[in-house]
Amino acid sequence: MPHTILITAPKLSAAGIDLLEQAGCRLLFVSDQNDATAIARVLASEPVDAIISRTMPLDAAAIAQCPSLKVIAKHGVGVSNIDVEAATARGIPVFVTPAANAQSVAELSIGLMLAAARRIARFDRDLRAGQWLRAGDGQQLAGRTLGLVGFGQIGQRVARVALALDMRVLAFDPGLAGVSPVAGVAIRDSLDALLPDCHVLSLHCPLTAATRSMLGRAQLARLRPAALVINTARGELIDEAALLDALASGQVAAAGLDTFCQEPLLPGNPLFAHPHVVMTPHIGGSTPDALAAMAAGAARHVLAWLNGESPQRSACINPHVLPQEEFVS
Repeated sequence: MPHTILITAPKLSAAGIDLLEQAGCRLLFVSDQNDATAIARVLASEPVDAIISRTMPLDAAAIAQCPSLKVIAKHGVGVSNIDVEAATARGIPVFVTPAANAQSVAELSIGLMLAAARRIARFDRDLRAGQWLRAGDGQQLAGRTLGLVGFGQIGQRVARVALALDMRVLAFDPGLAGVSPVAGVAIRDSLDALLPDCHVLSLHCPLTAATRSMLGRAQLARLRPAALVINTARGELIDEAALLDALASGQVAAAGLDTFCQEPLLPGNPLFAHPHVVMTPHIGGSTPDALAAMAAGAARHVLAWLNGESPQRSACINPHVLPQEEFVS
């Protein structure tokens, strides 16, 4: 019998589809991204062997609907939309595709940083409205200090570009033992130790119980005055009301945001009205290159597991569900 793979999106890059079809898999898609019950209905009615998860929530109730489910692969790295605990209780490994979208997300982070620093979106709007306002109120980044929260594949790429811009770069990541993997980047041992030096703060960490709302009023107040805040990680890392207050007071001069507490943003969200907030609709990893790499990586993970091959431990969120002898580096 062919393996049945559920893709929680209307489509998947050809790089992933080709691998799955070559393996003779039967592919199912979720066409309506606004139908919160769609995944559960498919899992209750189809013998799904594996799920390639995009952004739709995959909760415990949905996972419980499918006794045949054997493996979940995230199309990306953030698993906040997946109930990993429920999968683990069933012995189902959850894989991610680390580094597949890292370059694209890092590039957008730099783009948002430059756009926020130089007010690019505002000047663009002014010009289109027929106004030639050459206000000199932007910020030069050279000589300023960038703080990175999370120093994995994305953060390291951002750091290298920032160093090339002659910025001073600091990083905090609880997974590091005080040694920087990038020459020229100093490691701080806590968020509180990082914040007071930062002219620019950029977030690159996962959403967990410990990181939810990690950037609130107290933390924003510890930044250098007129700081820039960049977020291409997860919107829930920031207390958005506190960020708006910091923007109003001038403690934060501008923000570049790709992710938000509620997605999509609802009409009337006060972020829309702020002239110094640059926003993109969670598209950090949405380039053809990144989408192809994530799709192929997720496909390889599910095929390896279903075919009894040894998966990569570094790509598994819950590796303790795998037999120790299965681990490879």
